Amino acid sequence: MVYKGLYHFFYQFNPDGPDFSATNIVWGHSTSQDLINWTPHEPALRPSARDADINGCFSGSATILPNGKPTLLYSGVDSRKNQVQNVAFPKNISDPYLKQWVKLPQNPLIKPTPKNRIDTSSFRDPTTAWLDESDGHWRTVIGSKIKDKGVAVLYKSKDFIHWNISNRLFHSRDRVGMCECPDFYPVSTTSEIGLDTSKLTGFGIKIIFKLSLQDTAHDYYTIGGYDRRKDVYTPDKGSVDNDSGLRYDYGKFYASKSFYDSEKRRRILWAWINESLPQQEYIKQGWSGIQAIPRTIWLDKSGKQLVLWPVEEIESLRTNEVRWQSKLMRGGSMHEIEGVTAAQADVDITFEVSNLEEAEPLLDSNRTNPQLLCTKMDASNRGGIGPFGLKVLASKDLQEYTSVFFIIFRGKDKYLVLMCSDQTRSSLNKKTEKTSYGAFVDVDPLHEKLSLRSLIDHSVVESFGMKGKTCITSRVYPMNAMGSEAHMFVFNNGKRSVKILELKAWSMRKAHIN
Repeated sequence: MVYKGLYHFFYQFNPDGPDFSATNIVWGHSTSQDLINWTPHEPALRPSARDADINGCFSGSATILPNGKPTLLYSGVDSRKNQVQNVAFPKNISDPYLKQWVKLPQNPLIKPTPKNRIDTSSFRDPTTAWLDESDGHWRTVIGSKIKDKGVAVLYKSKDFIHWNISNRLFHSRDRVGMCECPDFYPVSTTSEIGLDTSKLTGFGIKIIFKLSLQDTAHDYYTIGGYDRRKDVYTPDKGSVDNDSGLRYDYGKFYASKSFYDSEKRRRILWAWINESLPQQEYIKQGWSGIQAIPRTIWLDKSGKQLVLWPVEEIESLRTNEVRWQSKLMRGGSMHEIEGVTAAQADVDITFEVSNLEEAEPLLDSNRTNPQLLCTKMDASNRGGIGPFGLKVLASKDLQEYTSVFFIIFRGKDKYLVLMCSDQTRSSLNKKTEKTSYGAFVDVDPLHEKLSLRSLIDHSVVESFGMKGKTCITSRVYPMNAMGSEAHMFVFNNGKRSVKILELKAWSMRKAHIN
C-alpha cells in the first residue's frame, strides 16, 4: 500500500530460517520511496499468546479507510489449527513508517462455521476490502474450498469489526481445490490508468478476479462483472479460471497481490517466485523464495486479457547501454551480446519476420498444451521459423543456459506465436527443477513485429512477450554461468532468417534490498 508518500510492503516471513512450514510466521515489513530500494523494519505482526493467531500470522491485505487510516486484514491460525480472520490498526498514524501495529482485542473477527460446509483448515487470505456507498457496508472476499470445489466467500461489515457472511457464494469453481490469495479489482476499458478498489461499477469498467490454485501452484484470472445487489462475481463468457484460461505469468509466479498506487494512479502487482530446488536443498542454502519485480497491470485494448510490465522505476538501475539495429540473424546463427553484465541485465529486442511460408503446421491448436509443446520443441530444435530469441545466464561453452524464444506456427486460419522459457540446460546441478514453460502470444506476426524483454538477476529470468501480453518467470541456479562468468546470446535456430530491428541491453546496478 501507499501511505504518506511511502510504499509499504508486508510479506510472509519466518524469522528463524527458510522453512515455511513453521508456526512462527510473521508479517515482515519494508518501506520504499520507489518500489526498487527497500528499508526493512521490525515485523508488523507476530503470533501472539491469544488464540486468534497463536500458530502464525498469514496472508491478508491492507485497506485504506475513508479517513486515510490504514488497516490490515489477515489470517491467523488458532490453537485448534483453524484458520480465522483478524484486524490490526497502526498504533501511531502520524508515523509514516507505521512501525507499530495493534491487534483488536475482539480478534478473531471472522470464523468459518460448520453450517457453511467450509473447510476450517482452508479459509484464508482476505482481499483488500471495498466500501459500497449505496448501503454503507464494507466487503471482503476470503478464499476457501468445499470438498474439491474452490470457493470465494464474501463477508460484509458496517464498522470493519462485526462481519457477516453473504447468503450466496461470491464465486466458485468445481474440481479445482483450494482457492488461495483471491484478488478482486476494477480495470478501465478505455485507459491504462489504475482504479481504486471501490470503483467497481460504471461505464468503461471491467472486473478482474484472480485465484491462486493450490493444487497447480498457478495464478489464474478472469475478466467479468460484479453484481453489487447479489454480491456475486460472474466471469465473461469464455473466461475461465483453470489451465485453459488466462494467467498473469506462465512460469514460477504465485500468491500474487495487487494494490492501487494512488501516487501515480496505477495498479501494481506483486508475486512470489518460489524455489526450483527441493525443500531440503533450499533449507540448506539458507533462503526460500524471492519477490518478483513489481509490475504495472492494465487491460489490453482488445479487452480480452491483461498486460503486465515492469514498473518504470526499475529503469533507474540501468547503466552501460548497448544497442544494435537492423541486424540479420540467419538460420542457425548466434551472436553474443557483449558490453553488459550478463548476470544482472535488462534486454529488450524487437524482431521482424518478413516471410512466414516456412512456418510449421499446427492444425489443432485448441488441443495443444503450449507448455508440452515448448518441452518438445526446445531451443536446440531446428524449426521452420524459430526458435529465435535469447540465451541468458549462459556459460561460455554453453553447457549451461536458459533460453527464452519464439516459434511461429501455421494454424488452420492464422499464424500462431508460441513463447517458451526452456530450462532444460539451465543448471548443471541435477537437483534443480528443469521445467520448460510456454504460452501462446496474442499477436498477428503477419502485421506486427515481435518484441521480447527479459530481466536477468542471477537466479531469476523474468520475460515479457509483446510488451507484457505474455509473461514467463524462471528460477534457475546455474553453477558455472555466475557473476562475471555469465554470458548472454541472441540466437536463431530456425531455417528462415529473422531480422533484429532493434536490440537494447543494459547492465543493472544493484538495488538496496533489506
